[in-house]
Amino acid sequence: MKAKQISVFLENKWGRLAEATKILGDNDINIRALSVADTADYGVLRMIINRPDKAYEVLKNSGFTVTETNVLGIEIPDEPGGLARVLEELKKESLNVEYVYCFLEKGHESAILILRVDNTDKAIKILQSAGIRLIEAKELYLL
Repeated sequence: MKAKQISVFLENKWGRLAEATKILGDNDINIRALSVADTADYGVLRMIINRPDKAYEVLKNSGFTVTETNVLGIEIPDEPGGLARVLEELKKESLNVEYVYCFLEKGHESAILILRVDNTDKAIKILQSAGIRLIEAKELYLL
């Protein structure tokens, strides 16, 4: 259930995001979903990648600061309240949501939620008990 997310710390310099994504493309690595958060000095590029181990290696070898984090991929209905249902289940059990980002799955009526919480194993149990579909890592990398 846990998926590997690659996070890259990018200095706020012109072209740095383009450089990181070019390295991935040049190595036949496909970005499935991404989120960028920034501060005055740096940005954090978070990505779900089709080949996370290879992405980590090539970015690290290219001088980027890279980390790998476990996240959950969750299928939610693409309708009002779809996200709220997942978050309510976690709230009931006092789980802290660190961040989320979403993307739409091609040709489906669902969205994919990428979720980072303070206790991944507990979140898996809670969401499965609530009948919420968690996406296997291999499936997530290929969406």
